[in-house]
Amino acid sequence: MTSVTLKTPHSGEYQQPTGLFINNEWVKGVDGRTFEVINPSDETVICSVHEATEKDVDLAVAAARKAFEGDWRKVTPEDRGKLLVNLAQLFEKNVDLLAAVESLDNGKAISMSKVDVSMCAGTLRYYGGWADKIEGKVVDTAPDTFNYTKKEPIGVCGQIIPWNFPLLMWAWKIGPAIAAGNTVVMKTAEQTPLSALVACNFIKEAGFPPGVINNISGFGKIAGAAISSHMDIDKVAFTGSTVVGRQIMKAAAGSNLKKVTLELGGKSPNIVFDDADIDNAISWVNFGIYFNHGQCCCAGSRIYVQEGIYDKFLERFKERAQKNEVGDPFGPSTFQGPQVSQLQFDRIMSYINHGREEGAKIEIGGKRKGDKGYFIEPTIFSNVQENMKIMQEEIFGPVCAISKFKNKDEVIKLANNTTYGLAAAVHTSNLNTAIEVSNALRAGTVWVNTYNTLHHQLPFGGYKESGIGRELGEAALENYCQTKTVSIRLGDALF
Repeated sequence: MTSVTLKTPHSGEYQQPTGLFINNEWVKGVDGRTFEVINPSDETVICSVHEATEKDVDLAVAAARKAFEGDWRKVTPEDRGKLLVNLAQLFEKNVDLLAAVESLDNGKAISMSKVDVSMCAGTLRYYGGWADKIEGKVVDTAPDTFNYTKKEPIGVCGQIIPWNFPLLMWAWKIGPAIAAGNTVVMKTAEQTPLSALVACNFIKEAGFPPGVINNISGFGKIAGAAISSHMDIDKVAFTGSTVVGRQIMKAAAGSNLKKVTLELGGKSPNIVFDDADIDNAISWVNFGIYFNHGQCCCAGSRIYVQEGIYDKFLERFKERAQKNEVGDPFGPSTFQGPQVSQLQFDRIMSYINHGREEGAKIEIGGKRKGDKGYFIEPTIFSNVQENMKIMQEEIFGPVCAISKFKNKDEVIKLANNTTYGLAAAVHTSNLNTAIEVSNALRAGTVWVNTYNTLHHQLPFGGYKESGIGRELGEAALENYCQTKTVSIRLGDALF
């Protein structure tokens, strides 16, 4: 059996696929293994899904290779674009179902899940528009030579996505890969496989040929490792932790030297100057850390506030954070749901304990909320030192640390004092300050008087240990194309 009947408070009953989606068909795993998917809100088992092993990765790669070398290469760029637009329209048509499954499986608030689905549709439609605009150029070197370059797809792309934005990361990866003419083997996170499986129902409906998009559920150490080291995968894209990113690079180098793009962790600074609009800054700082339960690679977890407004800002920020409604993801006013798993819950609580033991002051939070589900109170630390674990390591939860600074030079030094470089923010009413500080911050994205305002047209990725390559925007297409040079001699023989 490769589906079960489930029910959510938002969608009612629906059919949940549980198999592996290979060659446009639902199949069981070769070894017949399954694993349980846990509801993070109440710690119960939602269902079990089929687990992909190395054997299943081989089958998915073979299907993707056959498609890439076959009819998919004959599909015009315009028609590739139409397929992505069709898929975007199906996402919009089924927004309530997709959002409900996302909230059930991941625990994020239903209001946020609906936004995620809308952003998925936007991303897929955007890359549908790019499909017939990937162009080469003519290069004039001499009158008797005709040279041109062309952009060609890389081939079979392995894609490994995380559990914090299951559907959105699925769309971020699928969009540019398909627009450029590649085929895909996607591995979803073992914690959150369900929404992507529902999305796979729409692949065939959108008109994609067999083998172009394959989706497997499985564990990183088995299926993810098999993708990273597979000799017939031409490129691997990964979003997740820096630790795992290093392992994937090693596997890629040790196999067929496949192309690699990585979107990894962060410890992003959120800087508030004395002249900032304090109400606006507090709103965005709150959203910057507690959005998606703090389970966000670009979360603004290090908050630096200039000394002139520090005390006032801290008191008002505490008041604002305590208004965040933490609870049932399907509650109409819920902002923060549970953490994704017991493992993640324990990890976050261990960081809170470390902060307390190292002498940081807990201003609010620091405790579990309720006695069922993986809920953690919004937490703010003050009295922190730069060398503390909570200031250096990515916590990936609703926990932030706030510190004061004197001037621009000091805060730039503090902000850059990290091995990461994914994102940052500056809050100020002075345009010169905004531009000067933004230019000095070593981060792939810098927001000014806002936070977490990602858009499919804007490239996203990291400096330093936050990754290689870019997601989104035209820049993402570069990750899925390779350049061929053709040089034609028009004149007589030279020798």
